[in-house]
Amino acid sequence: MLTCDTLIRGAAVYDGSGGQPEVLDVALRGHRIVAIGSALNLRARNVIEAEGLALAPGFIDTHTHDDLIVLQAPEMTPKISQGVTTVIVGNCGISAAPVTLRGELPDPMNLLGTADAFHYPSFSDYAAAIRATEPAVNVAALVGHTALRSNHMDRLDRAAGPAEIEAMKAQLREALDAGALGLSTGLAYLSAYTATTEEVLELAEPLTAAGAVYATHMRSEAAAILDAMQEAFAIGRGRRVAVIVSHLKCAGVDNWGRSDEVLEALHSASALQAVGCDCYPYAASSSTLDLRQVDERVRIVVTWSTPHPEVTGQALAEIAAAWNVPQLEAARRLMPAGAIYHSMSEDDMRRILRDPATMIGSDGLPCDPLPHPRLWGTFPRVLGRYCREQQLFSLSEAVHKMTGLPAQRLGLLDRGLVREGFYADLTLFDPEAITDTATFADPQRPAKGIRGVWVNGALGYTAQGSTAQRAGRFLPRGKTTWMQ
Repeated sequence: MLTCDTLIRGAAVYDGSGGQPEVLDVALRGHRIVAIGSALNLRARNVIEAEGLALAPGFIDTHTHDDLIVLQAPEMTPKISQGVTTVIVGNCGISAAPVTLRGELPDPMNLLGTADAFHYPSFSDYAAAIRATEPAVNVAALVGHTALRSNHMDRLDRAAGPAEIEAMKAQLREALDAGALGLSTGLAYLSAYTATTEEVLELAEPLTAAGAVYATHMRSEAAAILDAMQEAFAIGRGRRVAVIVSHLKCAGVDNWGRSDEVLEALHSASALQAVGCDCYPYAASSSTLDLRQVDERVRIVVTWSTPHPEVTGQALAEIAAAWNVPQLEAARRLMPAGAIYHSMSEDDMRRILRDPATMIGSDGLPCDPLPHPRLWGTFPRVLGRYCREQQLFSLSEAVHKMTGLPAQRLGLLDRGLVREGFYADLTLFDPEAITDTATFADPQRPAKGIRGVWVNGALGYTAQGSTAQRAGRFLPRGKTTWMQ
């Protein structure tokens, strides 16, 4: 009789494909799923009775800024407590590697940590650090355009020259050879806003042969969003690479109600090329404090400030009133700083979230003293608030957005589905109880309803909290069929 390490009995298995669930037993041995079926007759060291519970592939957080925290706090409680088993780092043009600082840490790379935490001049150095640390979750990484610019340019308020672009391309090729998923840009930030479309198009040239992806925090998410989308799609067409639009949204009060036309643009492009997006389930964003986003109609909460740390958690309007200055002037005095911007329409967010092209990404900022609740709550919020309560989509569809869809798009081999022979990244949860508890006032709270999380076959989290087992791996880029 076959012996396995763990036998999960009688769970409703949502296999990640988007298909209907089946009540099945799932057996794990070593790092893999070794058997799936009804009433499996197996010996097991550990038996989990899962009647009434849902078993899904481990959730893939497609948009994170966990680049350094996976090494500094490898237990990764904010993520594994949500059922996340893989994090995608290196988004928005900022990455931990390859980085060789030439002076001050440029904004927004300071979102990842302090300058003394950047120890990885090559991508292979970073991958080796992940392998040595063995965090609680798997890590796959993009290379940040702003990081490359910082490595090779004397200042970032201009376009790169030919020699600088060639130097950046050489580093990108090295990273792709070492397993990077692709290239990310943060063209909305001042550190990359002056980069021309031609600069990005030229830099993206190595992506084609590698079958890698282009992920972008676009040049605008406000009035010029359609132009920004067309720029992203043109780069994808020009290099025949898949495009992922990061945290798709309609930002700013004047932009509310435009999600239909934004999604129409996405769908029109997808008829001609591989394009998709990710989204977080909140109508508020979080980043560094940006004077261009100060709008007195929008509630802005300061999450940190280097010159004025005492104001953390206060609204910009309250700070400005106490100082008897306009909000724009208060923001100037606070910088460098971080902020949460309540600048989105819930209806727009819901429309984007439910779209079949949309994956789920938290975009959480783990180094913030007062982080956006998406850091701890994103995936249970989708499953509880938006799936169970508001019925935006079925549970099968929700799980697919978190598992099979990103695994296929990003080329994560043998992950994202509950299949024999696949890696045993699994999340067991109560579909009637799962919910986020993190709030804007109290954001660092674990979700309810997660019963077990296995990463590469090791039980890393239970309803009682994290276990002592950390089995995460660095995941190199695999072959994706998205472009075919």
